[in-house]
Amino acid sequence: MARYNGPKTKISRIFGEPILGNGKWLGKNSNPPGQHGATRKRKSLGEYALQLREKQKAKYTYGVLERQFRKTFVEAARRKGATGDNLIKLLEARLDNAVFRIGIAPSRPAARQLVSHKHITVNGDVVNIPSFSLKPGDMIGFKDKSKGNTSVTSQIRGKNQKFSWLDWNETELQGTFITYPERESVPENIKEQLIVELYSK
Repeated sequence: MARYNGPKTKISRIFGEPILGNGKWLGKNSNPPGQHGATRKRKSLGEYALQLREKQKAKYTYGVLERQFRKTFVEAARRKGATGDNLIKLLEARLDNAVFRIGIAPSRPAARQLVSHKHITVNGDVVNIPSFSLKPGDMIGFKDKSKGNTSVTSQIRGKNQKFSWLDWNETELQGTFITYPERESVPENIKEQLIVELYSK
């Protein structure tokens, strides 16, 4: 299963923000990667470079490679409404992202691993596809055997209240994907319109 396994801090330094999780090292070295760091003269980015950079940021943030990201964009363009908003909604509806958002896993890579290792169920059925697209009303939970696995359940921290499109029942260890989120509710710093412009060329 393809995924990015390279240095996370380097990617965060490229964009100047902790898009891959923990950004504690950015305070010590927030210079762009490269031999000369901040002393290197860098040209201002052109229109295409800005659009490509935004697409790369979205891909790294949600852990999606190029082919899958392109397919997600095509689906977003096919649906009614603004393509950029639809793209964010579809990325947020990914199973690995939802597992991360409801607090079952501390990061998206950790959520992806839980799904891949068959710990997570959707509507009672085990699903091991991180890119599985949730629909409003879908129930997310643990496989019965996994509920007794402390190495799995010890990571649970509970849902952040600002994610109103998700619900979490701590007693039953079960979450619900209530609806697709509105763009203004998603905290990720992604300029999706630049991605739409890039794919429209």
